[in-house]
Amino acid sequence: MRILLPTGSATEEMVRQAAAGCDADVIVTGEIASFLTPHQIKVILQKKKYDMVIVSGMSTASFEQVERETGVPVYRGPRHAADLSLILPLIEKNSLSKTVPADDFLASQKANEAKAHVEASEREAECDFIIRGVKIGGESRMKVLAEIMDAHRCDTICERVGQFFESGADIVDLGFGFDATPEDVTRVFSELDGIDRPLAADTQIPALIRAALIRADLILSLQEENIPKVGREVAEAGAAAVIVPGASTLTKNITLAKREGVRCIIADPLLQPAGSGLVSSLKNFQRGCHPLFFGAGNVAELIDADSPGINALLAGMAMEVGTAVIFTSEHSDKTRGSVREMRRATEMMALARERPYPKDLGIDLLLLKEKRRRREPPLNYETITSAQSMPDEIEYDPNGNFRIGIEGDRIVAVIHGKAVQGTRWQDVLHTILSQGDVSLLDHAGYLGRELYKAELAIRYGRSFEQDGEF
Repeated sequence: MRILLPTGSATEEMVRQAAAGCDADVIVTGEIASFLTPHQIKVILQKKKYDMVIVSGMSTASFEQVERETGVPVYRGPRHAADLSLILPLIEKNSLSKTVPADDFLASQKANEAKAHVEASEREAECDFIIRGVKIGGESRMKVLAEIMDAHRCDTICERVGQFFESGADIVDLGFGFDATPEDVTRVFSELDGIDRPLAADTQIPALIRAALIRADLILSLQEENIPKVGREVAEAGAAAVIVPGASTLTKNITLAKREGVRCIIADPLLQPAGSGLVSSLKNFQRGCHPLFFGAGNVAELIDADSPGINALLAGMAMEVGTAVIFTSEHSDKTRGSVREMRRATEMMALARERPYPKDLGIDLLLLKEKRRRREPPLNYETITSAQSMPDEIEYDPNGNFRIGIEGDRIVAVIHGKAVQGTRWQDVLHTILSQGDVSLLDHAGYLGRELYKAELAIRYGRSFEQDGEF
């Protein structure tokens, strides 16, 4: 297969190195590869026969007309020339896209394949038991249990539960504190009547457990004090139960629960926070007759570190000890997004079963870091001017000033009582400019900066403050 690789003089050497050993011609069409025009390709194709053309992924031109006239397909390569060496060896086995840069296209393709593999493995997996259609234990994927603390005080409980399931939770756990009443428990579960997904009740108070049994599929947690009082009722309701140690050992409490007829048992040896026995508590997590419960949320909430890495590491630890259900929460701002992160982490660990480590799986939890630094060509210039400090006194746009904020997943810019909203900063800016609300170039530049900050705040779940540091 003969390939045409048009490139710019700035990236020529990188492209030639990447193409070494391939049946490819590297032809310089200008200084910058992304400035390539359809006419330039057409001229080259008229001189020599090629099976395909791979242009820079940064190119914005349409090459459809060239394809129609020459019959040679034109594909998008990677955005960065340094990644071309990773793409070319895959061409025989993978098709490229004519509209999406190759690095994005292949990454998306690999992610879809990874997801499909996880789903297929889950369908075929044997398990210990099933909770409302969800497999628990055995060879099935670790299930994510997400907790809503003080569910009886949540005014938007249906929306909150729905959000957790949408984020990837397999089970949503409703926590009821000591101020909750049986009527509160009944009301909350009644409000969730239309949700046919696994729901758990988190309380050790017998009266609240009884109230939850009208709907709860799983009870957290049973121990020697409440098992004699409600164990039989839990068994008769057909609910599963998480058993914990208390004054009695975990083994004794499991035996006690089984005597009361509880059959679907998940054992929780209790994971301790970092600094309070995390490592030593791991020795209690031993594969046995019952699926294991891993309280990762108790660790992530009690350490001031970014949750994606913490959740990935905890999921890896949970996998090694044979965990069936992993607990996470979003009680604090710093753990916001943990449900989605933990679901991704459990999928990574499911894929890692066939590998020595969870790396190069097709999916990852790299949100702010990158797998490799880009090796960009050096910039060419003849003169240089040092940037001058902006004056303290700024000139305000006579058309008025904007107030920028975020509402959910939307960027909102307001001026004179009218708002523009969108999910992408460039769309909002384009609309603002097209409406004639900006008359100064520096004001347009300022808006671009603030709108982009707002988009980043939404993307990474952070707060946004206009004119403040991100």
